[in-house]
Amino acid sequence: MFMNGNNEFKFRKNLGAYVWVMLFILSACQPKQSKLMEGKYESYLIDKGDIESYQTAEGHVEPANEVILLSPASSIVKQIIKGPGQRVTQGETIIKLDSKAVKDKIEQLNDQLAVKHNSLEKTRLNAKGTRADLSYSEETKKLKIASIKSTLADQHQLLEVGGISQAKVDKTKQELVLAEKELKLAKQKNTIKLAQLATDEKGLLLQIEMQQKELKQQQELLSKMDVKAPSDGIILNIHAKEGEKIQGERILANLSDLTRLKVEASIDANNRWMIKIGRRAYINVNKHRLQGRVSSIMPMLDNGNLRFSVVLTEKDQSKLIPNQKVELQIVKRARYNVLRLKKGKLINSNKKQSLYVIHGDSAIKKDFEFGLITDEYLELKEGASEGSEVVISTSSPLNKLKSIKIEKQ
Repeated sequence: MFMNGNNEFKFRKNLGAYVWVMLFILSACQPKQSKLMEGKYESYLIDKGDIESYQTAEGHVEPANEVILLSPASSIVKQIIKGPGQRVTQGETIIKLDSKAVKDKIEQLNDQLAVKHNSLEKTRLNAKGTRADLSYSEETKKLKIASIKSTLADQHQLLEVGGISQAKVDKTKQELVLAEKELKLAKQKNTIKLAQLATDEKGLLLQIEMQQKELKQQQELLSKMDVKAPSDGIILNIHAKEGEKIQGERILANLSDLTRLKVEASIDANNRWMIKIGRRAYINVNKHRLQGRVSSIMPMLDNGNLRFSVVLTEKDQSKLIPNQKVELQIVKRARYNVLRLKKGKLINSNKKQSLYVIHGDSAIKKDFEFGLITDEYLELKEGASEGSEVVISTSSPLNKLKSIKIEKQ
């Protein structure tokens, strides 16, 4: 059967109309709910919380830091216990250095300190004896002055009755003045002598303190002659050989620090606008979700991708292993501590929607306005308050009624 152009056009037009009519009839025939049965719908209590949308990326785990181990002093490499590629734990010895010179120095300092302590004891004993002598000398002079004053008083009485000459009295007065000057001079000398004794003791104490500090430094150095891992890690390189003579501050080994890990990742250049220092990110590994932050960004693109690093903000990093591949979720947009509603079948991605709020045994339709909308939550701007129960999903469509009855099964 053949149709001309006009007949074919009419046939297609009629066919399209027929299809639309059938779709309308089927839609009209679909059962609509005029009531809600408990257990046949899902609701959500509006709460306060965080809403985030993500951009996924892939990355791999690496140590965040590399540790350089230096020689603590000039010495000879006695033994290399661990080599490149070997895993070490915190405090485990990697290299042993010859410690004989340090031990000899410690022994020498202990001997010197013993001599200094002996000298200090002798100085204190000498000072004690000198103080006693000076005190005795000063008391003797005071007694002499008291005796002269007594004699002078007696002479004044004799002078009044003519029993002694004035010259004799004047001589005694001169002796008193001289004795008082001798006492004053003795006190000054004693003060200087005591100050000298105190200075001698202080000098010895200072020498002892300095040698004790040096001894402590040498003892600490002795503990460092066994070069140990400052943290858990993997040895990357050893820069010495057994029997080799080395200088102080020389690099002996490189060690990866396994206590601090990071994720090296890349993302398509079209999404680089969202990668910023400090941007929140999540690391998904073995059904665990760890929180981190973008810590560094490479300035140049690599084959059309932007490379960046994420460091964990959580202390427990035991779930990550170096060279492990992980999935990253970079936070694109977020709202924190806001009213939110969980998404359900009755909710679309429109900013304004009408939803049912449960009041007692009824669900009343209300207009809602939303802000940030993600696959999981919607930020509530207007429509209900915290704690309101909203119908988010039903087993079949709802009639466009302002209120729906809720019945128990």
